[in-house]
Amino acid sequence: MFLYLSISLVFFSAGFLQGVSGFGAALLAMPLLVLVLDVKEAVTLTLLNTIILNLFLSVHLKSHIDWRKILPLVIGCVPGVYVGVTILKNVNPAIVKCSLGILIISYGLYSLLGRVRQRSISKGWGYVAGFATGTISGAFSAGGPPTIIYTTLTGWKRDEIKATLSSFFFFTSALSATGHFLNGLTTSHVWRLWGITALPVLAGVFLGALFCKRLKTKSYLTIIYYLLIVLGIMMVVSGLK
Repeated sequence: MFLYLSISLVFFSAGFLQGVSGFGAALLAMPLLVLVLDVKEAVTLTLLNTIILNLFLSVHLKSHIDWRKILPLVIGCVPGVYVGVTILKNVNPAIVKCSLGILIISYGLYSLLGRVRQRSISKGWGYVAGFATGTISGAFSAGGPPTIIYTTLTGWKRDEIKATLSSFFFFTSALSATGHFLNGLTTSHVWRLWGITALPVLAGVFLGALFCKRLKTKSYLTIIYYLLIVLGIMMVVSGLK
C-alpha cells in the first residue's frame, strides 16, 4: 500500500510540474521512482504517464496547436533517433552528456540574465531542433532540451509554446512507449501501476494547467530556464558517474 501511495504522490507532483511548464514530469519522477522500482519499470511507467500528460495538454491547448510549427520537429526527429543510436554505439557517452549538460546550463543562465531576446526565427530551425532532440533521445533518452530551447527563441506566447511542446512530446513518448511494448518491457506489474497512477497524474496536470493560466509569458519562460539548468546539471552528473 505504501508503494502505491508514494508512487501516486510522485506522479501527482510530476503531473503538476508538467501542467505548469509543458515538460519536466520525467525530470521529477525518475530520480524518485528508481528508489522503489526497477529502472526499466520506472522508465516504462513514466513513458505511459507522459503520454497521458501530453495528450491532456494537447487537448487542453488544441486552439493553440499549429501543425506548421510541430511538423518540422517531427520530421527532424525521426532520422535523429537513428543517428543517436549510432552515436551511442560508437562515442563515449560520458563526454557527450557532460558537453551537452554544460551547454544547456549555460543557455539557462544566459537567458536568466536577460541576454536572450525573443524573435521570429526561420522554421528551418525547427528541423534542426527536432533532429537534435531525436539524436539525444536515441542516445540518452533525454532529448527535450533542444526543442525547449528552440521554442523559447521563437517569440511565441506561453500557450503556443506549451501546445507545441505537448503535441511534439506526445509523439515522441508514444513512439518510445511503443518500442518498450514491442520489446516486452511493459510488464503486467507496469500496467497495474499505470492503472493506479493514471488518476493522480491527471489530477496533477489539471491543477498545474490551472495554475499556469495565472502566469505571464515572461514568468513562464523564467520557470523554463530554471528547469533547463536543472536538466543540464542532471545530465552532467549522469555523465560523470
